[in-house]
Amino acid sequence: MVNEKEHLAENFMFRLIKEELEHNPLDRKMCTRFPPEPNGYLHIGSAYAIHTNYSVAQYFNGTFHLRFDDTNPLKEDSEYVNAIIEDIKWLGYDPGNHIYFGSDYSSEIYNAAVKLIKQGKAYVCDLTPNEVAEYRGTLTEPGLDSPYRNRSVGENLELFEKMKNGTFPAASKVVRAKIDMASPNLNMRDPVIYRIIYAEHYRTGSDWCIYPMYDFAHPIQDAIEGITYSLCSIEFKDHRPLYEWVLKELGYHEPPRQREFGRLNLTGVMTSKRFLRPMVEGGHVDGWDDPRLPTIQGLRRRGFTPESIRSFIETIGNIRTESTVDISLLDHSLRQDLKEKTVSVMAVLNPLKVVITNYPQDKVELLAIENNSENESLGKREAPFSNTIYIERDDFMEQPLKGFHRLSPNAEVRLKGAYFIKCEEVIKDLETGEITELHCTYDPLTKSGTGFTGRKVKGTIHWVSADHAVKVDVNLYDKLLLDPDNSKEDNRNWTERINPDSLVTIKDVLIEAFINQASSEQKFQFFRHGYFCADRKYSTEDRLVFNRIVSLKDSWNRK
Repeated sequence: MVNEKEHLAENFMFRLIKEELEHNPLDRKMCTRFPPEPNGYLHIGSAYAIHTNYSVAQYFNGTFHLRFDDTNPLKEDSEYVNAIIEDIKWLGYDPGNHIYFGSDYSSEIYNAAVKLIKQGKAYVCDLTPNEVAEYRGTLTEPGLDSPYRNRSVGENLELFEKMKNGTFPAASKVVRAKIDMASPNLNMRDPVIYRIIYAEHYRTGSDWCIYPMYDFAHPIQDAIEGITYSLCSIEFKDHRPLYEWVLKELGYHEPPRQREFGRLNLTGVMTSKRFLRPMVEGGHVDGWDDPRLPTIQGLRRRGFTPESIRSFIETIGNIRTESTVDISLLDHSLRQDLKEKTVSVMAVLNPLKVVITNYPQDKVELLAIENNSENESLGKREAPFSNTIYIERDDFMEQPLKGFHRLSPNAEVRLKGAYFIKCEEVIKDLETGEITELHCTYDPLTKSGTGFTGRKVKGTIHWVSADHAVKVDVNLYDKLLLDPDNSKEDNRNWTERINPDSLVTIKDVLIEAFINQASSEQKFQFFRHGYFCADRKYSTEDRLVFNRIVSLKDSWNRK
């Protein structure tokens, strides 16, 4: 996956680390990590962070760790752990045996807090959460010392022990680092490092009722695992002084180095758990794997491939600041990945019956049709042709507009892989006037592949044989929210702005019987309609369901 080191060296993160190691080398191998909290599913932004850490480890011939930041029992669950492991392996960033859990280090983290208390660098504070916030100060005004800041080491140790033993109510006391209440960095104004939570932990059960804050646990976990570079997004830059303070005060030799990369935003995509969780838990979408969501499970079910997602991330490169990328680049990466891999089949979404009056009624002809016009190695398949077929209703216009080159009265068009046909008669419903059937004739001399050059037609349309087509269901997707970019700055109820057309399901789509060979998650190009994927959740042996991944139209190339 990441094997072009010259290309990767152009990345600012690789240059930065390379220069640092030349001037200040480490006595251990490169080791990076991705530390998700198991309280939700990975999304496309997560994939960017994973790729950054994984590729650094690969470039410097090191190891990559997946470590679950599971030190908050309130919303964490093994469901999310299993999904994250599945997703990260599917993406191609397999950590192998290097899967770890922050909760396994609970004793070490507790002992680290005890050490800080003994050094006079931490204390037990009785202020309420609101009072802690009030005492913190502002960006222009220093904070105020807690009235409990100068408790003795002995009293703090005794209180912390009682906190661990469950003596005090939840949220009644916290442990805070003693740093500097006048620091210009608010994160250094005696941050909370431990709090009381009475909740069952999905791994440790009720063994603990005190849990460390992320900013305290994270550097300790990194140090325990021998992480060399802790790579995180730019919003954690102001947290770096605290990260370094914890490691320095605890006396770790050659501590991990935190470095930051830019945060990736995508146009029209909401990745915040504040948005995703209510959508899922409120039943507004079909679970965390709904194809309209930017979760890895959702993208996979829709039909995106690991290769297309990695290509998308590699095209963006490593960014220094918060940046917004057009989501159409992801669609473009998918098209580039699939265009030479997939078989193109003929599917009719809105059928119009066509009777070829001069074709023998009892004849069935097997026509050889190429599977992929850009990749001959995919070979050909046989499609049955008969005197009654279906075409797309949009491929016929009774009174054609200028520039319309498909089927119309007394006009010829080529049927893909078959013959020229000419519309001779239009049959309509007497009451509604709706066109119900076309009567056409075909020219047997114009069979595809025979080298016929007698005349040319401007249009080619697809079709399926009426007696041989199978029925499938097709899901067409659009953006989930009507104004997703504005929603990022607006906390109104998102459910009020769900796009009613974000999912359109078409029943009884007629498609070549060749599709019956489709396996779960197999991709196809539906001729002129786009790329589709066999739905892994609802497809059955009796009824296939296909999700449109992207249309054939590429807006990224136009840009």
